[in-house]
Amino acid sequence: MSTALETLQAEVLRLPLADRARLLDRLIASLDMDASTDAAWDALAEQRDQSLSSGAVTAVPLDEAVARLEARFPA
Repeated sequence: MSTALETLQAEVLRLPLADRARLLDRLIASLDMDASTDAAWDALAEQRDQSLSSGAVTAVPLDEAVARLEARFPA
């Protein structure tokens, strides 16, 4: 690791937790170069949210969903 990177890392690790979390979010977002994929995921999430809100579909409790997956894909 370069000296500049080590210095930056040390400075970042001295930041409060909330600031480090915000910085991490920004760094991850800067690596995400595919805006069309992001838009597609956002559209899908919105569609699923609307389906739940309208009652077109019903949510499944997590433990039930996991049980279904384990039955479908045994280890």
